[in-house]
Amino acid sequence: MLHPRYIAPGDEITPLPDPEWALEEPNGLLAFGGSLTPARLMEAYRKGIFPWYSQGQPVLWWSPDPRTVLFPADIHVSRSLAKLIRRHGYAITFDTAFRQVIEGCAAPRSDAGGTWILPGMIAAYTTLFEMGHAHSVEVWHHDQLVGGLYGVAVGKVFCGESMFSRRASASKVALVYLARQLARWGFGVIDTQFTTDHLLNMGAVEIARRDYLALLALHGGRPGWEGIWRVEDCDPLGNPSAPDASESPS
Repeated sequence: MLHPRYIAPGDEITPLPDPEWALEEPNGLLAFGGSLTPARLMEAYRKGIFPWYSQGQPVLWWSPDPRTVLFPADIHVSRSLAKLIRRHGYAITFDTAFRQVIEGCAAPRSDAGGTWILPGMIAAYTTLFEMGHAHSVEVWHHDQLVGGLYGVAVGKVFCGESMFSRRASASKVALVYLARQLARWGFGVIDTQFTTDHLLNMGAVEIARRDYLALLALHGGRPGWEGIWRVEDCDPLGNPSAPDASESPS
C-alpha cells in the first residue's frame, strides 16, 4: 500500500518522490512536510508537483491524475467574454503588482471557507517572483485592480496557481491575455492543476498525468524567460500570433 513520503522540516536534501507514487485517494497526494524554499518549489514544478494545504496542516505536495491543462493557442473566448473585453476598457499588465495579485487570490471567497494561500505561501511565491520565476497578470479598471492570476514558469510551461475577480469575469480576461501572450512566446502548455467548469468552458482539457509529465519534459526543458514580463502587441480576440523566437518578454 502506498503512503505519502514524509519530509522533515528544513530537509533540503531528500528529493520529492516520483509523481507516479502519488495516491489515488486523495487524488495526487505525494508527500508532506518540508518547506517552501525557492529550491524546493522549483524542484516540485520541474517534476510536475505543487504544494496545496490549509491552515494547521504541514506542506502537502500533490500531482493529481488526471491533470487539467490549457494549450495556449486553444483558448476559447465566448461571445459574452469577447463583448466584455471590447466594452469594459480593461487595462492589462504583467508583473506589475504581484503582491497585490497573490493577496487578492488569498482573500476569502463567498463560495469557499477560508483560504489555502497562507502568509508563508505568499512570502515564498513573492520570493520566486523577485527571482524571476513567478509571474502575475493584472486586470485594471479605472486604475483599480479588479482581477488577476499568478503562477510559475518552467521553461515554456506556465504552472497556474490561482486567480481572482473583483468584477465579473475579470480573472477570465486575465487568462485570455495570458494564453494569447504565451502562444506568441512559444509556450507549449498552461498547467491549471485541477478541473473547474469555467476552465473547461475556456478550452482546458483533462489529460493523464503521464501525458502531462511528457509535455513538461518537452516544453519545460526549452529555454524560457526569467525576469520581468511585459505585455506585447497581441490581439486577445484574434488568432494567436505565430511564436517568434526573437521576442523576449523582458
